[in-house]
Amino acid sequence: MALPMVGVICCHWQINDERYFHLAGDQYVEAVRSGVNAFPLLIPALEDQLPIQQLLNSLDGLLFTGSPSNIEPHHYGSDPLEGDFNDAARDATSLPLIRAAIEAGVPILGICRGFQEMNVAFGGSLWQKVHEQQSMLDHREKGETTDSRYSRIAHPVRFAENGLLSNLVSQTEAQVNSLHHQGIRELAPNLTPEAYAPDGLVEAFSITNSPAFSLAVQWHPEWRLHENPLSIAIFNAFGHACRQRYQERNIQGVLK
Repeated sequence: MALPMVGVICCHWQINDERYFHLAGDQYVEAVRSGVNAFPLLIPALEDQLPIQQLLNSLDGLLFTGSPSNIEPHHYGSDPLEGDFNDAARDATSLPLIRAAIEAGVPILGICRGFQEMNVAFGGSLWQKVHEQQSMLDHREKGETTDSRYSRIAHPVRFAENGLLSNLVSQTEAQVNSLHHQGIRELAPNLTPEAYAPDGLVEAFSITNSPAFSLAVQWHPEWRLHENPLSIAIFNAFGHACRQRYQERNIQGVLK
Protein backbone atom coordinates (compact mmCIF):
# COMPACT_ATOMS: atom_id res chain seq x y z
CA MET A 1 0.00 0.00 0.00
CA ALA A 2 1.37 3.41 -0.98
CA LEU A 3 2.05 5.80 1.89
CA PRO A 4 1.49 9.55 2.20
CA MET A 5 4.64 11.64 1.79
CA VAL A 6 5.54 13.91 4.70
CA GLY A 7 8.35 16.41 4.33
CA VAL A 8 10.74 16.75 7.29
CA ILE A 9 12.72 19.97 7.33
CA CYS A 10 16.50 19.70 7.68
CA CYS A 11 18.92 21.88 9.60
CA HIS A 12 22.09 23.14 7.91
CA TRP A 13 25.10 22.72 10.17
CA GLN A 14 28.84 22.87 9.92
CA ILE A 15 30.31 19.90 11.77
CA ASN A 16 33.92 19.49 12.92
CA ASP A 17 35.52 21.14 9.91
CA GLU A 18 34.43 23.21 6.93
CA ARG A 19 31.92 20.69 5.60
CA TYR A 20 28.19 21.38 5.92
CA PHE A 21 25.46 18.80 6.44
CA HIS A 22 21.67 18.76 5.98
CA LEU A 23 20.37 17.05 9.11
CA ALA A 24 17.14 15.81 10.69
CA GLY A 25 16.94 13.94 13.99
CA ASP A 26 16.10 10.25 13.81
CA GLN A 27 13.28 10.69 16.33
CA TYR A 28 11.41 12.91 13.85
CA VAL A 29 11.94 10.51 10.97
CA GLU A 30 10.69 7.65 13.14
CA ALA A 31 7.72 9.68 14.36
CA VAL A 32 6.60 10.22 10.76
CA ARG A 33 7.18 6.57 9.89
CA SER A 34 5.48 4.96 12.88
CA GLY A 35 3.34 7.74 14.36
CA VAL A 36 1.94 9.23 11.16
CA ASN A 37 2.27 6.02 9.11
CA ALA A 38 3.80 7.99 6.26
CA PHE A 39 7.03 8.09 4.31
CA PRO A 40 9.43 10.77 5.65
CA LEU A 41 11.03 12.83 2.91
CA LEU A 42 13.96 14.96 4.15
CA ILE A 43 13.89 18.52 2.80
CA PRO A 44 17.32 20.16 2.50
CA ALA A 45 17.74 23.77 3.64
CA LEU A 46 18.24 25.16 0.13
CA GLU A 47 16.89 28.64 0.90
CA ASP A 48 15.57 30.37 -2.23
CA GLN A 49 16.70 27.45 -4.39
CA LEU A 50 13.98 25.22 -2.92
CA PRO A 51 11.29 24.56 -5.57
CA ILE A 52 8.46 25.26 -3.13
CA GLN A 53 5.41 24.83 -5.36
CA GLN A 54 6.74 21.70 -7.01
CA LEU A 55 7.52 20.26 -3.59
CA LEU A 56 4.12 21.10 -2.12
CA ASN A 57 2.37 19.50 -5.09
CA SER A 58 4.09 16.24 -4.15
CA LEU A 59 3.64 16.33 -0.35
CA ASP A 60 0.82 15.29 1.95
CA GLY A 61 2.19 16.95 5.08
CA LEU A 62 5.09 18.87 6.56
CA LEU A 63 6.88 18.43 9.89
CA PHE A 64 8.93 21.35 11.15
CA THR A 65 11.25 19.86 13.73
CA GLY A 66 12.97 20.96 16.90
CA SER A 67 16.63 21.92 16.82
CA PRO A 68 19.39 23.26 19.10
CA SER A 69 19.63 26.25 16.74
CA ASN A 70 17.64 29.45 17.07
CA ILE A 71 15.87 31.61 14.51
CA GLU A 72 17.93 34.66 13.62
CA PRO A 73 16.31 37.46 15.68
CA HIS A 74 16.21 39.99 12.85
CA HIS A 75 13.23 37.99 11.52
CA TYR A 76 11.14 39.27 14.44
CA GLY A 77 12.75 42.67 14.99
CA SER A 78 15.25 41.85 17.77
CA ASP A 79 19.01 42.11 18.05
CA PRO A 80 21.30 39.07 18.17
CA LEU A 81 22.69 37.88 21.50
CA GLU A 82 26.31 36.91 21.96
CA GLY A 83 26.87 33.18 21.69
CA ASP A 84 23.61 32.43 19.83
CA PHE A 85 23.60 29.30 17.68
CA ASN A 86 21.55 30.24 14.63
CA ASP A 87 20.75 28.55 11.32
CA ALA A 88 20.21 31.16 8.61
CA ALA A 89 19.80 28.59 5.85
CA ARG A 90 17.01 26.82 7.69
CA ASP A 91 15.28 30.14 8.42
CA ALA A 92 15.40 31.09 4.74
CA THR A 93 13.93 27.69 3.84
CA SER A 94 11.32 27.19 6.57
CA LEU A 95 9.70 30.60 6.86
CA PRO A 96 8.53 30.96 3.23
CA LEU A 97 7.74 27.23 3.07
CA ILE A 98 5.40 27.50 6.07
CA ARG A 99 3.46 30.37 4.52
CA ALA A 100 3.20 28.65 1.15
CA ALA A 101 2.15 25.32 2.71
CA ILE A 102 -0.72 26.88 4.63
CA GLU A 103 -1.92 28.69 1.51
CA ALA A 104 -1.75 25.41 -0.44
CA GLY A 105 -3.70 23.47 2.20
CA VAL A 106 -0.85 21.15 3.21
CA PRO A 107 -1.18 19.79 6.79
CA ILE A 108 1.53 21.09 9.13
CA LEU A 109 2.89 20.02 12.50
CA GLY A 110 5.53 22.21 14.19
CA ILE A 111 7.62 21.10 17.17
CA CYS A 112 9.82 23.33 19.39
CA ARG A 113 11.89 25.32 16.83
CA GLY A 114 9.19 24.51 14.29
CA PHE A 115 6.62 25.98 16.70
CA GLN A 116 8.67 29.17 16.94
CA GLU A 117 9.19 29.26 13.16
CA MET A 118 5.45 29.11 12.54
CA ASN A 119 4.87 32.04 14.89
CA VAL A 120 7.64 34.13 13.32
CA ALA A 121 6.55 33.23 9.78
CA PHE A 122 3.21 34.96 10.38
CA GLY A 123 4.57 38.02 12.17
CA GLY A 124 4.95 36.94 15.80
CA SER A 125 7.97 37.52 18.05
CA LEU A 126 10.02 35.56 20.60
CA TRP A 127 11.59 35.95 24.01
CA GLN A 128 15.23 35.03 23.47
CA LYS A 129 15.66 34.03 27.13
CA VAL A 130 12.33 33.12 28.71
CA HIS A 131 13.98 32.29 32.07
CA GLU A 132 15.18 35.89 32.42
CA GLN A 133 11.67 37.33 32.15
CA GLN A 134 9.90 38.27 35.35
CA SER A 135 7.43 35.64 36.64
CA MET A 136 8.41 33.15 33.93
CA LEU A 137 9.45 29.55 34.60
CA ASP A 138 12.81 28.13 33.64
CA HIS A 139 11.81 26.04 30.60
CA ARG A 140 15.33 24.84 29.82
CA GLU A 141 16.27 21.18 29.68
CA LYS A 142 17.56 19.33 32.75
CA GLY A 143 19.19 15.91 32.95
CA GLU A 144 22.47 14.17 32.27
CA THR A 145 21.39 12.02 29.31
CA THR A 146 19.30 12.65 26.21
CA ASP A 147 16.58 10.32 27.43
CA SER A 148 16.42 11.90 30.87
CA ARG A 149 16.15 15.39 29.37
CA TYR A 150 13.40 14.46 26.91
CA SER A 151 11.53 12.14 29.28
CA ARG A 152 11.45 14.50 32.28
CA ILE A 153 7.99 15.85 33.03
CA ALA A 154 8.60 19.57 33.42
CA HIS A 155 5.18 21.14 33.93
CA PRO A 156 1.51 20.87 32.98
CA VAL A 157 -0.06 22.66 30.05
CA ARG A 158 -3.64 23.91 30.21
CA PHE A 159 -5.65 23.42 27.03
CA ALA A 160 -7.82 26.15 25.57
CA GLU A 161 -11.50 25.41 26.14
CA ASN A 162 -13.09 23.66 23.13
CA GLY A 163 -9.78 23.90 21.32
CA LEU A 164 -8.01 21.45 19.04
CA LEU A 165 -6.01 19.72 21.78
CA SER A 166 -8.85 19.55 24.30
CA ASN A 167 -11.05 17.93 21.66
CA LEU A 168 -8.32 15.44 20.67
CA VAL A 169 -7.92 14.02 24.17
CA SER A 170 -11.13 15.10 25.95
CA GLN A 171 -9.25 16.61 28.90
CA THR A 172 -8.31 20.06 30.13
CA GLU A 173 -4.55 19.65 30.67
CA ALA A 174 -1.57 17.33 30.31
CA GLN A 175 1.97 16.96 31.60
CA VAL A 176 4.77 17.73 29.10
CA ASN A 177 8.55 17.85 28.80
CA SER A 178 10.41 21.12 28.25
CA LEU A 179 13.71 21.75 26.44
CA HIS A 180 13.65 25.37 25.28
CA HIS A 181 15.05 28.69 26.39
CA GLN A 182 13.19 30.77 23.81
CA GLY A 183 9.44 31.15 23.60
CA ILE A 184 6.58 33.21 22.27
CA ARG A 185 6.60 36.87 23.22
CA GLU A 186 3.85 38.03 20.87
CA LEU A 187 1.60 35.54 19.14
CA ALA A 188 1.04 36.28 15.46
CA PRO A 189 -2.44 37.73 14.78
CA ASN A 190 -3.75 34.79 12.76
CA LEU A 191 -2.79 32.12 15.31
CA THR A 192 -5.14 30.63 17.90
CA PRO A 193 -3.69 29.63 21.31
CA GLU A 194 -4.27 25.96 22.11
CA ALA A 195 -2.31 25.48 25.37
CA TYR A 196 -0.58 27.50 28.09
CA ALA A 197 2.17 26.80 30.61
CA PRO A 198 1.52 27.71 34.28
CA ASP A 199 3.41 31.01 33.77
CA GLY A 200 1.08 31.99 30.91
CA LEU A 201 3.53 31.19 28.11
CA VAL A 202 1.75 29.97 24.96
CA GLU A 203 2.80 26.33 24.50
CA ALA A 204 0.63 25.36 21.53
CA PHE A 205 -1.33 27.07 18.79
CA SER A 206 -3.19 26.37 15.57
CA ILE A 207 -3.52 28.59 12.50
CA THR A 208 -6.87 30.34 12.46
CA ASN A 209 -9.05 29.35 9.50
CA SER A 210 -6.34 27.13 8.04
CA PRO A 211 -7.68 25.06 5.12
CA ALA A 212 -5.95 21.96 6.54
CA PHE A 213 -4.67 20.59 9.84
CA SER A 214 -2.22 22.95 11.52
CA LEU A 215 -0.77 22.58 15.00
CA ALA A 216 2.43 23.71 16.67
CA VAL A 217 3.65 22.70 20.13
CA GLN A 218 6.60 23.95 22.17
CA TRP A 219 7.25 20.59 23.83
CA HIS A 220 8.50 17.36 22.23
CA PRO A 221 5.67 14.86 21.56
CA GLU A 222 7.90 12.82 19.23
CA TRP A 223 9.96 11.46 22.13
CA ARG A 224 8.58 8.02 23.16
CA LEU A 225 5.39 9.07 21.47
CA HIS A 226 3.77 5.64 21.69
CA GLU A 227 3.91 5.82 25.50
CA ASN A 228 1.99 9.11 25.75
CA PRO A 229 -1.75 9.40 24.97
CA LEU A 230 -1.47 13.09 24.04
CA SER A 231 1.45 12.43 21.69
CA ILE A 232 -0.41 9.54 20.08
CA ALA A 233 -3.47 11.75 19.58
CA ILE A 234 -1.41 14.56 18.01
CA PHE A 235 0.34 12.30 15.52
CA ASN A 236 -2.86 10.38 14.76
CA ALA A 237 -4.66 13.63 13.92
CA PHE A 238 -1.76 14.81 11.77
CA GLY A 239 -1.64 11.41 10.06
CA HIS A 240 -5.37 11.47 9.34
CA ALA A 241 -5.00 14.87 7.67
CA CYS A 242 -2.02 13.66 5.63
CA ARG A 243 -3.90 10.59 4.41
CA GLN A 244 -6.86 12.76 3.48
CA ARG A 245 -4.64 15.00 1.38
CA TYR A 246 -3.00 11.95 -0.19
CA GLN A 247 -6.42 10.66 -1.28
CA GLU A 248 -7.41 14.06 -2.65
CA ARG A 249 -4.17 14.36 -4.62
CA ASN A 250 -4.68 10.92 -6.14
CA ILE A 251 -8.29 11.65 -7.09
CA GLN A 252 -7.20 14.85 -8.80
CA GLY A 253 -4.49 12.90 -10.63
CA VAL A 254 -7.02 10.36 -11.91
CA LEU A 255 -9.40 13.09 -13.06
CA LYS A 256 -6.64 14.73 -15.05
